Amino acid sequence: MDLQKRTETRASDAELRASDAELRASDAELRASDADRDRIADILRDALAEGRLTADEHAERVEGVLATKTVGGLDRFVQDLPAARAGRATPAYASVPNRPQPGGIPAEADENVVAVFSAAVRKGRWRAGRRIHAYAVFGSVDIDLSEAIFEYQQVVIKAISVFGNVEIKVPENVSLRGSGGGVLGNFETHTTDAGDPDAPVVYVEGFAVLGNIEARHKRGKLVADILDRTMDRVDRTLRKHLDR
Repeated sequence: MDLQKRTETRASDAELRASDAELRASDAELRASDADRDRIADILRDALAEGRLTADEHAERVEGVLATKTVGGLDRFVQDLPAARAGRATPAYASVPNRPQPGGIPAEADENVVAVFSAAVRKGRWRAGRRIHAYAVFGSVDIDLSEAIFEYQQVVIKAISVFGNVEIKVPENVSLRGSGGGVLGNFETHTTDAGDPDAPVVYVEGFAVLGNIEARHKRGKLVADILDRTMDRVDRTLRKHLDR
């Protein structure tokens, strides 16, 4: 009986290893996102700062990263670097929940943006609260978070459109989630995960009646404090290397 159990255990372990290999192969064939390329570029930048790559090697690899289409193809540019063995090059797709944390968002709105037979715009350098309500009734609402200051990691935008249009734009390095629908209308959210697990998350909830609600990323725009934090980390690495 013991021999039979050991045989069954070894067979089960072999099946698990085969399953893991299939999952890794499947992940390698996924189309690479901008966040995936940015993550690999960060690893290469750290390797340059640590003296593991020359300037020419770094430039050549970064050029290859920008042209690569799959997640598996990106791995080959860092496979000889310690960061790859530490698992930093693996994609993080399931880090952001589809709903905000219970109790993390107040029931009352921090700000209301209303357009009735008119247009309302919220953009520029402004502080985004935890909950924003947008109402478009025979009008249009434009909420642009591409230059906003995120004081909270979770931001909920509740949008209602009746014969109107609500358009929401967020920076590239912010995660975006959506939940909603419409009656003879359109509700569309371009769901994306940011590369930084500490990046803000914008949750869009809405309902459109003969109207339109759309949430998407604004290309080329990044949350400044996340970018500054990344640059500070690189600067510290460079100073440590130069002080040796």
